[in-house]
Amino acid sequence: MSKANNLMDRKRHISIFTTASLPWLTGTSVNPLFRAAYLSKDGKNDVTLVIPWISFKDQGLVYPNNITFTSPLEQEKYVRCWLEERIVFTSCFSIRFYPGKYSRDKRSIIGVGDISEAIPDEEADIAVLEEPEHLTWFHHGKRWKNKFQLVIGIIHTNYVEYVKRETEGTMQAFLLEHINKWLVDIYCHKVIRLSAATQDYDGSIICNVHGVNPKCLAIGKKKMEQLQNGGHAFTKGAYYIGKMVWSKGYKELIRLLSDHQNDLVGLEVDLFGSGEDSDGVQEAVKNLELIVRVHPARDHVDPIFHDYKLFLNPSTTDVVCTTTAEALAMGKIVVCANHPSNDFFKQFPNCKTYDDSNGFVKATVEALTEDPALLTDAQRYELSWEAATKRFLDAVELDNHFARKFSESSSRKCMSASSYLQRKVQDTSACLHQAVSGSEVFRRLFGAIPGSLQPDEELCKDLGLAIHPKKQR
Repeated sequence: MSKANNLMDRKRHISIFTTASLPWLTGTSVNPLFRAAYLSKDGKNDVTLVIPWISFKDQGLVYPNNITFTSPLEQEKYVRCWLEERIVFTSCFSIRFYPGKYSRDKRSIIGVGDISEAIPDEEADIAVLEEPEHLTWFHHGKRWKNKFQLVIGIIHTNYVEYVKRETEGTMQAFLLEHINKWLVDIYCHKVIRLSAATQDYDGSIICNVHGVNPKCLAIGKKKMEQLQNGGHAFTKGAYYIGKMVWSKGYKELIRLLSDHQNDLVGLEVDLFGSGEDSDGVQEAVKNLELIVRVHPARDHVDPIFHDYKLFLNPSTTDVVCTTTAEALAMGKIVVCANHPSNDFFKQFPNCKTYDDSNGFVKATVEALTEDPALLTDAQRYELSWEAATKRFLDAVELDNHFARKFSESSSRKCMSASSYLQRKVQDTSACLHQAVSGSEVFRRLFGAIPGSLQPDEELCKDLGLAIHPKKQR
């Protein structure tokens, strides 16, 4: 067997780095967890999920229902227990932690120090960066492309759109767009955009590589059986579930309900979520004549959601909304905006899109008067993590990448002048980012958390890391 074949056929180690972890029920904690489970399912690859560990103080700011952990092992047990309750096979991937801090102004967790060190050099084969721009804004350490043979970036979030909505956000969005492009080009070989709703990147491909919680499909199958047997599968009306911040569609939904109260007489809507704008949402719905109830966040597979027929989601800031996919899998009708973030969902008969407020009213009224269509086996499969994993593997083309890499290394002397120049530009850019990210002054200027260049003593103690010389007393 040739050396090229040996390189391509050997077992791969896939390291999945993400920006959040359970019990924070956000897309970047749930979806990478399922990805790790399903990529490791057939035993063909060794898979490690790398998630942030934050201090006890930060946990209280991030995790719901006063859930906290005294050690990474305790959190790992929680994560695995949550997963095992939702899949029907035994997962066989590893979990490792990198040090992180919670940024209140960004409402997200930022890595501290060189988070690539969570993976030993001998295991550094393939890296999947879930939200590569987020993971590299303040990265100071080894260049991802140098440490790993293949680096795949998966774009989850339209950060530029979020920034535009802030006060004086136009200039900030312009700068962020260019910084994101710069960093993703430096650190990623391949870029997958979950939908066209994300920022564009040179050479990227659009592919939804996410599936749904298998329990959602089981719930949907049961509901379809009830409908086929002539039963009343759905006894409740409309609802929405999402992090309770205005940018997640709450502002748009309340405006639509307010503007069309006379057209939607009798409609009752339940909102489920927790977040920084919960009080504001509760105040806003008090001004409506329609009945709109506000509830704390719950897991979407909670029995309280099973009997709702209609999922309303006017959000246009999501890239591919996880809860929309889950609602479709559970057999519900979804009313959502005609927007690139919802392109994947248009293939399903229960997805009703609208272009304007009148279209929203029409779609909502129709949905309330009809039963959901029965999903075919093929449609159910498209929503599954089995299908999502296949789409991911097809998109990254592992064998083709390593075959090309071997070919390039064999003919390096014949490298074209343009390729050589491109590589030199990238190397120079990486050195520049390394220098900037290593300066506390520049880090603070670009919005980094103070003291995040190296993990502090508490994080080092929790994770068993050597204390950086500057942190020693």
